[in-house]
Amino acid sequence: MKTIIAFAFVVALALAAPLDDSKNAQILKYENDNIGVDGYKFAFETSDGHQRQEQAELKKLGDDVEALVVRGSYSFTGDDGQVYTVNYVADENGFQPEGAHLPTV
Repeated sequence: MKTIIAFAFVVALALAAPLDDSKNAQILKYENDNIGVDGYKFAFETSDGHQRQEQAELKKLGDDVEALVVRGSYSFTGDDGQVYTVNYVADENGFQPEGAHLPTV
C-alpha cells in the first residue's frame, strides 16, 4: 500500500511540474554571413524571446599583431518576466559586458 501511495505521489508531482518552453522554442529569424578570415556576422531570434546578434572584424594592432574584435548583444526573458539585454565587446582588452541589470565598478 505504501508503494502505491508513493508511486501516486511521484506521478502527481510529475504532472504538476511546469513545462519548459525553451525546449520547444522555434527559430523565428536566422542570419549568418561568414566573411572569411576577416570576420563574421550572425543574428537569431527564437519564439521563447531569446535574441542574439554578433559581428566580428579583424583589427590590426601593430605590424605583426592582429586581433579579432567581437561586438554583440543578447536578450532573454527572466523568470520574473523582465527582458534582460547584455551588450558586449570582446577584444584585446578582454570581454566587456554592459547591461542595466549588471553591477558596475
